[in-house]
Amino acid sequence: MSSLVQSVDWLAIAPPTLAAVVGLVVLVADLFVTDAKKPALGWVSVAGLAASAALLLPLLDGDRSTFCLTGHADVCSYTADRFTLVIQFLVFGGALLAALLSVTVLKDARKELPEGEYWFLLLSSAAGAALLPASRDLATLVVALEVASLPAFALVGLRHGDRKSSEAALKFFLSSVTATAVSLMGISFVYATTGTLYLTQVADRIQDVDGQLQTLAQTGVVLTLVGFAFKTAAVPFHFWVPDTYVGAPLPIAAYLSVVGKAVGFTGLILVTVVAFPSYADAWGPALAALAALTMTVGNVGALRQQATRAYSAVRLLAWSSVGQAGYLLVPIAAAAYSDDAEHSIGSTLAYALMYAAVNLGAFAVAALVGRTRSLNRITDYRGLYAKNPVAALLLAFFLLCLAGLPPGIIGLFAKVTVFSAAVDAGLGWLAVVMAVNVVIALFYYLQWTALLFRAPEGEPEQHRLPAPLTAAIALTGILGIALSGAPQLVLRFTDTGLF
Repeated sequence: MSSLVQSVDWLAIAPPTLAAVVGLVVLVADLFVTDAKKPALGWVSVAGLAASAALLLPLLDGDRSTFCLTGHADVCSYTADRFTLVIQFLVFGGALLAALLSVTVLKDARKELPEGEYWFLLLSSAAGAALLPASRDLATLVVALEVASLPAFALVGLRHGDRKSSEAALKFFLSSVTATAVSLMGISFVYATTGTLYLTQVADRIQDVDGQLQTLAQTGVVLTLVGFAFKTAAVPFHFWVPDTYVGAPLPIAAYLSVVGKAVGFTGLILVTVVAFPSYADAWGPALAALAALTMTVGNVGALRQQATRAYSAVRLLAWSSVGQAGYLLVPIAAAAYSDDAEHSIGSTLAYALMYAAVNLGAFAVAALVGRTRSLNRITDYRGLYAKNPVAALLLAFFLLCLAGLPPGIIGLFAKVTVFSAAVDAGLGWLAVVMAVNVVIALFYYLQWTALLFRAPEGEPEQHRLPAPLTAAIALTGILGIALSGAPQLVLRFTDTGLF
């Protein structure tokens, strides 16, 4: 008789486990640490995230799986393959940069934000986000999704007595709970028709469902995909994004724009390409239409932002992130039509890594300006070059990367990669829509960039750069410039090995 006792591969699960353990340590330590020493909790959290990222290195030498079905060594709940490691690197890197921004923001907040709870929630969310790409059954996938999402709701509404923050958290919470409910109903239908939750077994069995259960299986697939579309902030499920980004502490808005997006897209990739490949003729056109709609609405929304409106800089980045979600959807849709689905998924990951680096950089500079201009309007960036030349040049570089213009070669490279994925899959119309949207985006990115170098109104004031904020801006700048010098490294790194 085979043993029912699981042998756990502790090295494989070490990165998310360490993040969760450090989160618990910080929460308990907060009870005993005096107010004067609470900033140390932030540095412990930063160190924990850096250590979690470092634990990915021993996993590069080959695929590892654990929590496998008894008697089926190839059917597992947790798999640390190249796809998993790429997403976990993005999650821990994004969380680490958000943590560096948070150290300064918490210091400036003067006890408006409770430090122990803040760091516990950030680390818990990062642990859930890192667990998600390794999940290879639908139950673990949903649990990971909720562990990533639930602390994020609390982080958005954590600021004491701030009505805007509470409203943003409520909007985010209601939309996300709706998405989860829809996903769970879809997953229950899939389980009822296939008798399994493991993604590879679902893929095999859902092709041969009994005729009487065919409609139930189709409904389950549709509802599961709709739930994950909510999580990606794809149109028409994007309505929470601008208000949530404005109401959240700026580092959390940065975290949601990168890590939150990575969570949604990872789940979508796993359920479409791994679990439901036999339904590609249904989800392919749906995702292609969703991609076109999302990039168009996002870019038009960003274009309409008034430079003098309060929080217009953050709102523009929020709408821009909706537009970028549209670009990220293109290769996933292309995977339905392509003979080489792995290459299409690699294009999405390459774009996600580029977007993560430069978007976090833009938010880091926004955090710097927000220290002296709390309303964070686009007009507040006028003459930034005269006040802080390095920050202005780096923000210009980040915006040009997002626009896909030189010298932001990595942005151009990522857009060409996504564009070619659409063309190779025969989605010429989607490539045309994408090209039109890139032109629309050029206008608002260049408008903001030009403002940085105009003559400032009045005497230019100097922005004081705290060390954590300097580190965040420098790291994103170095990463963006290095990748612009060798963009092929991104594609080599994102060779997923998902299949």
